Amino acid sequence: MAFLRAFGAYLPERVVTNEEAGAWVGSDAAWIKNVSGIDERRFAREDETVADLAARAGADCLARAGVKASDLGMVIVSSGSPERSFPGPAAEVALKLGCADIPALDLPVASAGSLFGLSLASRLCSDAGTMLVIGAEKMSRVVLREPRERGVAVLFGDGAGACLVDPHQGQAAVVDSLLASDGSFAEDLKIQEGQPLTMNGRTVILQAGRKIPNIIQAVCAKHGVDPASVAVFLMHQANQNLIVRVADALGVTAERFFSNIHKYGNTSSASMLIAASEWVAAHGFRPGEPAVFAAFGAGFHWGALLARGC
Repeated sequence: MAFLRAFGAYLPERVVTNEEAGAWVGSDAAWIKNVSGIDERRFAREDETVADLAARAGADCLARAGVKASDLGMVIVSSGSPERSFPGPAAEVALKLGCADIPALDLPVASAGSLFGLSLASRLCSDAGTMLVIGAEKMSRVVLREPRERGVAVLFGDGAGACLVDPHQGQAAVVDSLLASDGSFAEDLKIQEGQPLTMNGRTVILQAGRKIPNIIQAVCAKHGVDPASVAVFLMHQANQNLIVRVADALGVTAERFFSNIHKYGNTSSASMLIAASEWVAAHGFRPGEPAVFAAFGAGFHWGALLARGC
């Protein structure tokens, strides 16, 4: 058994409005809002790194749980936008947090990485002990590269989210998770080193709109859970229109999907844990009620995790 013990987040101070972002690519604020649901996003300072963002979110999570970094058995950091190919940010994050000599694992999985991290941690924590899973992205350094695509540059923001996975106690118990990958779509959403992000938006939305509800239904059906009974869906914040599409496919109201994309934009692998941190702070898990985490990203990689409040 594994438990979701606490969540944390860090968002940079700089707010970039749709008016500012739209000026980069000749788009107006209303168009950006209409196609994405985004009003604004956060950009990190030039001297802030992915590891800096991750460490701040991790520290926030540990503080909320009342757990010392020295008590951790492993740190997992997901990021698709690190400053270098290797080493990844995980070891540096562990150092910044004050974790001595524990394994630090990098997951270079954009958008779906924190979901994959939670799934791995829920399976490993019985042996490794309490694990800290962090998703951190500095997408501003990617979207500001030239040439800036109208349908891409305005979507992304920076931030980090974290979750503490504990083998003994927590706010919600992990029931199960399902993961999937399909490399035949690798060219449809990618970043070549030093190049701007390229995305076949139509393919991404079409595949995500099918694959996310299918895998949510699969993990729920496996454990006899009706999606209509799920208290909250905490999904990667890619696009508000996609969230509505997934809700429709599951036959539930979009209000059941917590959404904060209007404030932060798409923060890739950080977004699901940032959303979870905000939802838990405002509402929290209730005993016995199911909750579903879900994500889809480059690769394509996607998955869903079913939890139940304690």
